[in-house]
Amino acid sequence: MPVQPVKFYQVGSFAAGNRLLDADLRSVQSEPTRTNSLNCGHRACQGCGEALGARYALDAAMRATGRRMVAVNATGCLEVFSTPYPETSWQIPWIHSLFGNAPAVATGVAAAMRAKGREEVRVVGQGGDGGTVDIGMACLSGMFERNDDVLFICYDNEAYMNTGVQRSGATPPAARTTTTPAVGPEPGNPFGQGKSMPLIAMAHEIPYVATATVAGLRDLEYKVGRAMDFRGARYLHILVPCPLGWGSAAADTIKIARLAAETGLFPVFEAVGGEVVSVTPIRKLAPVEDYLRLQARYSHLFGSAAGATTIARLQRLADRNIARFGLLPAVPGAASRADTEEAG
Repeated sequence: MPVQPVKFYQVGSFAAGNRLLDADLRSVQSEPTRTNSLNCGHRACQGCGEALGARYALDAAMRATGRRMVAVNATGCLEVFSTPYPETSWQIPWIHSLFGNAPAVATGVAAAMRAKGREEVRVVGQGGDGGTVDIGMACLSGMFERNDDVLFICYDNEAYMNTGVQRSGATPPAARTTTTPAVGPEPGNPFGQGKSMPLIAMAHEIPYVATATVAGLRDLEYKVGRAMDFRGARYLHILVPCPLGWGSAAADTIKIARLAAETGLFPVFEAVGGEVVSVTPIRKLAPVEDYLRLQARYSHLFGSAAGATTIARLQRLADRNIARFGLLPAVPGAASRADTEEAG
């Protein structure tokens, strides 16, 4: 990621943050002229990763498009907490669609702008994992297949949080939801169910696919800007922890998102034309237990032999991601964790 590291100086020096960076390297949120696309007054829960991700993503999109952008929002948490009738927290052209047709509506908006000769106006579709991975998947696949000029963003909190924390196609194995309770011989969400929307998007060989987390907000801003360099269908999948649904502390949202990447459970990468072109390497490899222990939805895994076996299975999934995407820098002579476990 071509982003210059930020050096922080002492408070009161008027040089804190990144105001000494070149203008084109500064964070969108550091600019006093930022759009504030998702403004104050919304009713998101304390520590909501989705509100944070949406604010950063859409402000970055507004900067990349010169403030010529329309957002289409599926039904879900983001729509509900930001637009309690007759109020709204959106300060951009914004349309609410149904739960499953946001990609189709976004396609229609892009087509209308093209028909009016306003192709400089770009379109962003957005929704949660329920409206993207499940209910809206057919419309999204059609958008990919037609290569419509839309960036679609999925804010993935890994369940249907708005309607009561039910399992979605993005709910990870063993996670407890109201429809996958911690009971029975294999408690929580069963292994072998669900799907990876980033990999499905890559299989369509669309111009650009990327993943990000709210723990890497500079990376998130960069990827939104990078997506706007392309024409055609683009997809960005952002991990946004949900304190309410995950049973985590509101203050731990960023920490949990960072651990999702540093354990390998959520690989962060970019793909162009269906091929991975860059990954965010793991700086400090962490075991999956560090991630799981912070969330009540995994509390049933601790304190039993069966739970330990499940944690080991989750560790193998993380190790598979690390190997598949090359998330660990190669160190000559260093043995991988899998090699060490096999030798033991």
